Amino acid sequence: MSIRKKLDISSYLVIGPENTKGRPVGKIIKAAIVAGFTCIQIRSKVASAIELIELTREAAAVIASLGKSDKVALLVNDRLDVILAARKMGIKVDGIHVGQTDIPVDICRDYLGEDSIVGLSARADELLEYIKTVDVRAIDYFGAGPLHKTLTKPNCGLDSTGAIITRSFAELTELRKLSPIPVVVGGGVKLGDIAQLAKTKVAGFFVVSAVTEAEQPGIAATELVEAWKAAIDI
Repeated sequence: MSIRKKLDISSYLVIGPENTKGRPVGKIIKAAIVAGFTCIQIRSKVASAIELIELTREAAAVIASLGKSDKVALLVNDRLDVILAARKMGIKVDGIHVGQTDIPVDICRDYLGEDSIVGLSARADELLEYIKTVDVRAIDYFGAGPLHKTLTKPNCGLDSTGAIITRSFAELTELRKLSPIPVVVGGGVKLGDIAQLAKTKVAGFFVVSAVTEAEQPGIAATELVEAWKAAIDI
C-alpha cells in the first residue's frame, strides 16, 4: 500500500536550515519522529536546489534509519524540480506541498504520479467559500492557517489588502465540516493551542519554530504529540 493511502498528518513538522538555530536539520527531524511526528516537510526559501536535494536525502535517510519509511511521509515544499531530481537520484520522497501561487496541483499530480501525496495551502481570503468550490481530485489535504501571526512565515495568510488573516477555532471547526479532504492547521501553533485545536476535529497540526527553535526539540515535539493524543482521546 502506498503511503498516500495511509497518510497521517496529525503531527506535521515543517523544517529548513534557516529555522534550526544552526543545528543539523537531520538531528531535529530524528528527534521529532522519535517523539511521534508523522509527516515531515522540507521547506526553505534560501537553500539552493542542490542543498534542498541534500536536505531531502538526509531526511529520507533519517526516516529509513528509524524504520518509518512506510509510515512517516516526506514532502518538499513548492519545488517539483527538487523532488523529481531527488527521485532520479534514488531518494524516497513521498510528495509535495504547494501554495496558491506555486505550480498547479494537477501538474504536480501528473509529474509525481498517483501514489504521491499532494498538499495545498488553502486560500486565506474567502476561505470557506473557496473550500466549497475548489476541485480536490488532485489534492490529499489542505494546509490552513495561520492560527496566530508568525515570524517564521510573515506573509502567511494575507488578504487582498495585504492584512494578515488569522483563523479562529470556530472558523476551523466550520472549515473541517465543509472540507471534502483532511485539514492540517498551523501558523504560530504552540503547545497551549493543541487541546482546543483538537476539538475542531481537524486532522492535525503543523509547526516550525515550536520544535525547530526549541531549546530541546525532542522534548518540545513529545509534548506536542502527547497533548494532541490526549485531546483527541477525550
